[in-house]
Amino acid sequence: MARFHRLRVAAVDRLTDDSVALTLAVPPHLREEYRYVPGQHLALRRTADGREIRRTYSICSPAPDGEAPSTLRVGVRLVDGGAFSTYALKEIDLDDELEVMTPAGRFTLPPAPGRYAAIVGGSGITPVLSIVSTLLAREPEARFCLIRSDRTTASTMFLEEVADLKDRYPQRLQLVTVLSREEQQAGLPSGRLDHERLAGLLPALLPVERVDGWFLCGPYGLVEGAERALRGLGVARSRVHEEIFHVDAGTAPVSTTPAPAHSTVTARLDGRGGTWPVQAGESLLDTVLRNRPDAPYACKGGVCGTCRAFLVSGEVRMDRNFALESEETEAGYVLACQSHPVTETVELDFDR
Repeated sequence: MARFHRLRVAAVDRLTDDSVALTLAVPPHLREEYRYVPGQHLALRRTADGREIRRTYSICSPAPDGEAPSTLRVGVRLVDGGAFSTYALKEIDLDDELEVMTPAGRFTLPPAPGRYAAIVGGSGITPVLSIVSTLLAREPEARFCLIRSDRTTASTMFLEEVADLKDRYPQRLQLVTVLSREEQQAGLPSGRLDHERLAGLLPALLPVERVDGWFLCGPYGLVEGAERALRGLGVARSRVHEEIFHVDAGTAPVSTTPAPAHSTVTARLDGRGGTWPVQAGESLLDTVLRNRPDAPYACKGGVCGTCRAFLVSGEVRMDRNFALESEETEAGYVLACQSHPVTETVELDFDR
């Protein structure tokens, strides 16, 4: 089960005017709990004005080979009105302590030989930076094509880190940068990486059919457009992995399936179970949290996947799902934060 621990801030590095990297020190007795696979994220928690705030941030540092990590580094970009990102950029300082959940997420690539590619936008570089740096260091036969989109050079997160990787692995890392609001002296012309542009660009950059895994990360529009382009180029869905960082309100339609007048949810969590009535309009996660505050969650927006649970019995409707792969939903997994009962009884297992 995911758990929170207090970790000390070992470094605060300004990346751009609106983003920072936070390095967290992991004490020896907690290092095994924070062992992670490249691409995973951490949920950070704070309380402000009596309200608990949780946000997820991807680990950007390479995963240690064999050993558990002594530090963790995450990238945080300021979001307009963001309760946590504003705090991170303006208030967090060296030696502060933060409440940090143990690593979670399935947007991952355990190092393996092969050819891989990523299409990222903005802060979507964060998990992919961990994936690329770990892969190229451990697998001499691996190759990676990184296609990244940013507004301007000044707004590009981890600019130096990616450039260092390109210098270190010039034959195995192909780097393509597109700026939407700034002309470059060399390389591709400026503009957005939409579906049409990617459909023409990708076959010119690499042998699309020989890529073992595609990693799409960033805003919803970029990820959706890239997925459509790959589908049109004949890429199997099983080779495409997605993680969405920003979803506008109303992007996904809300189901109108009626809920039963009275319903209960039975949930198994950390080896213990319970059954509770679902109040009108609340999600199954909110029902569980009223009785088990240790239930895992982070964004409550259907994006991070922290609240994933196995649907043992009953039927639910999910308002939104931007976290689970089709294979997971077909296997019976749901997002508890987006799930509402359709049958009078529902049973979830958070431990599977």
